[in-house]
Amino acid sequence: MKPRSGRLQAFRFYCLHLTIYLRSAIQTKAGTWVMPSSLSTQNITKAKLRQISATVFLFSLYTMEACGSLSPTLREFGCEQNLLSRPDGSSSFVQGDTSVLAGVYGPAEVKVSKEIYDRATLEVVMQPKVGLPSVRERAREQCVRETCEAALLSTLHPRSSLTLILQVVHDDGSLLSCFLNSACMALMDAGLPMSCLFAGVTCAIDTDGQVITDPNSAQEKESRALMTFAIDSTERRVMMSSTRGSFTVHELQQCIAVSQNASDKIFQFYRDSVRRRYSKTL
Repeated sequence: MKPRSGRLQAFRFYCLHLTIYLRSAIQTKAGTWVMPSSLSTQNITKAKLRQISATVFLFSLYTMEACGSLSPTLREFGCEQNLLSRPDGSSSFVQGDTSVLAGVYGPAEVKVSKEIYDRATLEVVMQPKVGLPSVRERAREQCVRETCEAALLSTLHPRSSLTLILQVVHDDGSLLSCFLNSACMALMDAGLPMSCLFAGVTCAIDTDGQVITDPNSAQEKESRALMTFAIDSTERRVMMSSTRGSFTVHELQQCIAVSQNASDKIFQFYRDSVRRRYSKTL
Protein backbone atom coordinates (compact mmCIF):
# COMPACT_ATOMS: atom_id res chain seq x y z
CA MET A 1 0.00 0.00 0.00
CA LYS A 2 2.90 2.43 0.63
CA PRO A 3 4.28 2.44 -2.97
CA ARG A 4 0.78 3.10 -4.32
CA SER A 5 0.31 5.97 -1.85
CA GLY A 6 3.66 7.45 -2.93
CA ARG A 7 2.71 7.32 -6.60
CA LEU A 8 -0.62 8.94 -5.82
CA GLN A 9 1.08 11.79 -3.95
CA ALA A 10 3.53 12.28 -6.82
CA PHE A 11 0.66 12.36 -9.30
CA ARG A 12 -1.19 14.95 -7.21
CA PHE A 13 1.98 17.04 -6.99
CA TYR A 14 2.38 16.90 -10.77
CA CYS A 15 -1.28 17.82 -11.32
CA LEU A 16 -0.96 20.74 -8.93
CA HIS A 17 2.00 22.18 -10.83
CA LEU A 18 0.26 21.66 -14.17
CA THR A 19 -2.87 23.42 -12.86
CA ILE A 20 -0.79 26.38 -11.69
CA TYR A 21 0.80 26.55 -15.13
CA LEU A 22 -2.58 26.53 -16.85
CA ARG A 23 -3.81 29.28 -14.59
CA SER A 24 -0.80 31.46 -15.38
CA ALA A 25 -0.61 30.79 -19.12
CA ILE A 26 -2.72 32.62 -21.71
CA GLN A 27 -3.06 31.66 -25.35
CA THR A 28 -2.49 34.43 -27.90
CA LYS A 29 -4.09 34.75 -31.30
CA ALA A 30 -1.08 33.04 -32.92
CA GLY A 31 -1.73 29.94 -30.82
CA THR A 32 1.34 30.10 -28.57
CA TRP A 33 1.25 30.00 -24.80
CA VAL A 34 2.85 32.93 -22.97
CA MET A 35 2.87 34.24 -19.43
CA PRO A 36 0.66 37.20 -18.42
CA SER A 37 3.70 39.38 -17.74
CA SER A 38 4.73 39.23 -21.42
CA LEU A 39 1.25 39.92 -22.80
CA SER A 40 -0.32 43.35 -23.03
CA THR A 41 -3.73 43.88 -21.50
CA GLN A 42 -5.17 45.01 -24.85
CA ASN A 43 -4.89 41.52 -26.32
CA ILE A 44 -6.77 39.88 -23.42
CA THR A 45 -10.49 39.54 -24.11
CA LYS A 46 -13.24 38.44 -21.77
CA ALA A 47 -14.06 35.50 -24.03
CA LYS A 48 -10.44 34.32 -23.87
CA LEU A 49 -10.41 34.59 -20.08
CA ARG A 50 -13.65 32.60 -19.87
CA GLN A 51 -12.14 29.97 -22.17
CA ILE A 52 -9.04 29.67 -20.00
CA SER A 53 -11.14 29.52 -16.81
CA ALA A 54 -13.28 26.75 -18.34
CA THR A 55 -10.14 24.84 -19.36
CA VAL A 56 -8.69 25.08 -15.86
CA PHE A 57 -12.02 24.05 -14.32
CA LEU A 58 -12.35 21.01 -16.60
CA PHE A 59 -8.76 20.03 -15.88
CA SER A 60 -9.48 20.31 -12.16
CA LEU A 61 -12.44 17.96 -12.60
CA TYR A 62 -10.29 15.42 -14.47
CA THR A 63 -7.61 15.68 -11.78
CA MET A 64 -10.28 15.26 -9.11
CA GLU A 65 -11.64 12.11 -10.77
CA ALA A 66 -8.16 10.65 -11.21
CA CYS A 67 -7.21 11.31 -7.59
CA GLY A 68 -10.54 10.04 -6.26
CA SER A 69 -11.61 6.47 -5.83
CA LEU A 70 -12.31 4.98 -9.25
CA SER A 71 -14.18 1.95 -7.92
CA PRO A 72 -16.17 3.00 -4.83
CA THR A 73 -17.53 0.21 -2.67
CA LEU A 74 -21.26 0.09 -2.07
CA ARG A 75 -23.37 -2.14 0.08
CA GLU A 76 -25.62 -4.75 -1.50
CA PHE A 77 -28.78 -3.48 -3.21
CA GLY A 78 -32.23 -4.98 -3.27
CA CYS A 79 -35.42 -3.74 -4.90
CA GLU A 80 -38.98 -4.90 -5.50
CA GLN A 81 -41.51 -2.98 -7.58
CA ASN A 82 -45.31 -3.09 -7.65
CA LEU A 83 -45.56 -4.80 -4.26
CA LEU A 84 -48.49 -2.60 -3.07
CA SER A 85 -51.91 -2.81 -4.70
CA ARG A 86 -53.44 0.58 -3.91
CA PRO A 87 -50.74 3.03 -5.08
CA ASP A 88 -50.23 3.68 -8.78
CA GLY A 89 -46.56 2.83 -8.32
CA SER A 90 -44.59 1.37 -5.43
CA SER A 91 -41.16 0.05 -4.61
CA SER A 92 -39.14 -1.33 -1.75
CA PHE A 93 -35.45 -0.44 -1.82
CA VAL A 94 -32.76 -1.95 0.41
CA GLN A 95 -29.18 -0.70 0.82
CA GLY A 96 -27.35 -2.96 3.23
CA ASP A 97 -29.55 -2.94 6.33
CA THR A 98 -31.31 0.31 5.37
CA SER A 99 -34.77 -0.32 3.96
CA VAL A 100 -37.37 2.14 2.61
CA LEU A 101 -40.87 1.63 1.20
CA ALA A 102 -42.23 4.11 -1.38
CA GLY A 103 -45.68 4.64 -2.88
CA VAL A 104 -46.79 7.04 -5.65
CA TYR A 105 -50.38 8.23 -6.13
CA GLY A 106 -51.45 10.18 -9.19
CA PRO A 107 -51.89 12.04 -11.38
CA ALA A 108 -55.10 12.77 -9.49
CA GLU A 109 -57.39 15.67 -8.72
CA VAL A 110 -55.76 18.47 -6.76
CA LYS A 111 -57.19 20.89 -4.24
CA VAL A 112 -57.86 24.38 -5.53
CA SER A 113 -55.52 25.90 -2.94
CA LYS A 114 -52.62 23.74 -4.19
CA GLU A 115 -53.43 23.84 -7.89
CA ILE A 116 -50.74 25.01 -10.34
CA TYR A 117 -52.11 25.91 -13.75
CA ASP A 118 -49.09 24.86 -15.87
CA ARG A 119 -47.77 21.76 -14.10
CA ALA A 120 -48.56 19.05 -11.59
CA THR A 121 -48.27 19.59 -7.85
CA LEU A 122 -45.87 17.17 -6.16
CA GLU A 123 -46.21 16.40 -2.48
CA VAL A 124 -43.68 14.27 -0.59
CA VAL A 125 -44.52 12.76 2.80
CA MET A 126 -41.97 10.89 4.91
CA GLN A 127 -42.99 8.66 7.77
CA PRO A 128 -40.36 7.61 10.34
CA LYS A 129 -40.22 4.12 11.73
CA VAL A 130 -41.66 5.26 15.07
CA GLY A 131 -43.19 8.51 16.21
CA LEU A 132 -44.19 11.59 14.25
CA PRO A 133 -42.20 13.40 11.52
CA SER A 134 -39.76 16.01 12.83
CA VAL A 135 -37.76 18.86 11.31
CA ARG A 136 -35.24 16.36 9.94
CA GLU A 137 -37.94 14.58 7.95
CA ARG A 138 -39.22 17.91 6.61
CA ALA A 139 -35.72 18.78 5.38
CA ARG A 140 -35.39 15.40 3.67
CA GLU A 141 -38.83 15.82 2.13
CA GLN A 142 -37.67 19.05 0.53
CA CYS A 143 -34.54 17.38 -0.88
CA VAL A 144 -36.52 14.52 -2.40
CA ARG A 145 -39.24 16.83 -3.72
CA GLU A 146 -36.80 19.15 -5.46
CA THR A 147 -35.01 16.19 -7.04
CA CYS A 148 -38.24 14.61 -8.27
CA GLU A 149 -39.51 17.93 -9.63
CA ALA A 150 -36.29 18.34 -11.62
CA ALA A 151 -36.64 14.87 -13.15
CA LEU A 152 -40.40 14.70 -13.74
CA LEU A 153 -42.06 16.20 -16.82
CA SER A 154 -44.78 17.69 -14.67
CA THR A 155 -45.94 20.08 -17.40
CA LEU A 156 -47.59 17.13 -19.14
CA HIS A 157 -50.08 16.88 -16.25
CA PRO A 158 -51.19 20.43 -15.38
CA ARG A 159 -53.70 21.07 -12.60
CA SER A 160 -53.15 17.61 -11.12
CA SER A 161 -51.66 16.14 -7.98
CA LEU A 162 -48.79 13.71 -7.44
CA THR A 163 -48.17 12.28 -3.97
CA LEU A 164 -45.05 10.39 -2.96
CA ILE A 165 -45.10 8.63 0.41
CA LEU A 166 -41.87 7.26 1.87
CA GLN A 167 -41.89 4.93 4.86
CA VAL A 168 -38.75 4.05 6.81
CA VAL A 169 -38.58 0.32 7.50
CA HIS A 170 -35.08 0.29 9.00
CA ASP A 171 -32.35 2.93 9.19
CA ASP A 172 -28.72 1.79 9.17
CA GLY A 173 -27.13 4.82 7.49
CA SER A 174 -27.37 6.54 4.07
CA LEU A 175 -31.10 7.00 4.59
CA LEU A 176 -31.50 10.02 2.29
CA SER A 177 -29.84 8.25 -0.63
CA CYS A 178 -32.07 5.24 -0.03
CA PHE A 179 -35.08 7.59 -0.10
CA LEU A 180 -33.96 8.94 -3.47
CA ASN A 181 -33.37 5.51 -4.99
CA SER A 182 -36.68 4.17 -3.72
CA ALA A 183 -38.53 7.25 -5.02
CA CYS A 184 -36.96 6.84 -8.48
CA MET A 185 -37.99 3.19 -8.69
CA ALA A 186 -41.53 4.05 -7.54
CA LEU A 187 -41.86 6.79 -10.16
CA MET A 188 -40.73 4.35 -12.83
CA ASP A 189 -43.24 1.79 -11.61
CA ALA A 190 -46.01 4.41 -11.82
CA GLY A 191 -45.12 5.09 -15.46
CA LEU A 192 -44.73 8.84 -14.97
CA PRO A 193 -42.86 10.72 -17.73
CA MET A 194 -39.33 11.69 -16.68
CA SER A 195 -36.53 13.51 -18.43
CA CYS A 196 -33.93 11.38 -16.65
CA LEU A 197 -33.48 8.96 -13.80
CA PHE A 198 -31.60 9.86 -10.64
CA ALA A 199 -29.55 8.02 -8.07
CA GLY A 200 -28.72 8.97 -4.50
CA VAL A 201 -25.20 8.45 -3.18
CA THR A 202 -24.01 9.26 0.35
CA CYS A 203 -20.35 9.94 1.15
CA ALA A 204 -18.77 10.31 4.58
CA ILE A 205 -15.36 11.74 5.42
CA ASP A 206 -13.73 10.21 8.47
CA THR A 207 -11.25 11.86 10.82
CA ASP A 208 -8.32 10.70 8.63
CA GLY A 209 -9.78 12.38 5.53
CA GLN A 210 -10.78 9.14 3.81
CA VAL A 211 -13.98 9.10 1.74
CA ILE A 212 -16.46 6.34 2.61
CA THR A 213 -19.29 5.67 0.16
CA ASP A 214 -22.65 4.39 1.34
CA PRO A 215 -21.72 4.51 5.06
CA ASN A 216 -23.70 2.75 7.75
CA SER A 217 -24.97 4.45 10.89
CA ALA A 218 -21.80 3.72 12.90
CA GLN A 219 -19.60 5.22 10.19
CA GLU A 220 -21.86 8.27 9.97
CA LYS A 221 -21.51 8.93 13.70
CA GLU A 222 -17.71 8.70 13.53
CA SER A 223 -17.39 10.90 10.42
CA ARG A 224 -16.69 14.63 10.51
CA ALA A 225 -18.63 15.36 7.29
CA LEU A 226 -21.57 13.73 5.55
CA MET A 227 -22.72 14.49 2.00
CA THR A 228 -25.57 13.14 -0.09
CA PHE A 229 -25.83 13.81 -3.83
CA ALA A 230 -28.52 13.12 -6.42
CA ILE A 231 -26.92 12.29 -9.78
CA ASP A 232 -28.87 12.25 -13.05
CA SER A 233 -28.55 9.40 -15.53
CA THR A 234 -27.92 11.42 -18.71
CA GLU A 235 -24.93 13.66 -18.01
CA ARG A 236 -24.02 12.57 -14.46
CA ARG A 237 -24.75 16.06 -13.17
CA VAL A 238 -25.47 16.88 -9.53
CA MET A 239 -29.20 17.55 -9.18
CA MET A 240 -29.27 17.96 -5.41
CA SER A 241 -26.77 18.05 -2.56
CA SER A 242 -27.21 17.84 1.18
CA THR A 243 -24.16 18.36 3.39
CA ARG A 244 -23.39 18.27 7.09
CA GLY A 245 -20.16 18.91 8.96
CA SER A 246 -16.91 20.64 8.00
CA PHE A 247 -14.93 19.90 4.82
CA THR A 248 -12.70 21.61 2.29
CA VAL A 249 -13.46 22.44 -1.34
CA HIS A 250 -11.13 19.67 -2.51
CA GLU A 251 -12.93 17.13 -0.33
CA LEU A 252 -16.26 18.29 -1.73
CA GLN A 253 -15.03 17.88 -5.31
CA GLN A 254 -13.59 14.48 -4.46
CA CYS A 255 -16.91 13.32 -3.00
CA ILE A 256 -18.75 14.53 -6.11
CA ALA A 257 -16.39 12.54 -8.33
CA VAL A 258 -16.79 9.43 -6.17
CA SER A 259 -20.59 9.83 -6.22
CA GLN A 260 -20.62 10.12 -10.01
CA ASN A 261 -18.61 6.91 -10.30
CA ALA A 262 -20.84 5.14 -7.78
CA SER A 263 -24.00 6.23 -9.61
CA ASP A 264 -23.01 4.06 -12.58
CA LYS A 265 -23.44 0.96 -10.42
CA ILE A 266 -26.84 2.16 -9.20
CA PHE A 267 -28.11 2.91 -12.71
CA GLN A 268 -26.92 -0.52 -13.83
CA PHE A 269 -28.84 -2.01 -10.91
CA TYR A 270 -31.94 -0.11 -12.10
CA ARG A 271 -31.60 -1.68 -15.54
CA ASP A 272 -31.03 -5.18 -14.21
CA SER A 273 -33.96 -4.90 -11.79
CA VAL A 274 -36.42 -3.71 -14.45
CA ARG A 275 -35.10 -6.27 -16.95
CA ARG A 276 -35.62 -9.13 -14.52
CA ARG A 277 -39.11 -7.90 -13.70
CA TYR A 278 -40.38 -7.65 -17.25
CA SER A 279 -38.57 -10.77 -18.46
CA LYS A 280 -40.82 -12.77 -16.12
CA THR A 281 -44.03 -11.20 -17.43
CA LEU A 282 -43.27 -11.40 -21.17
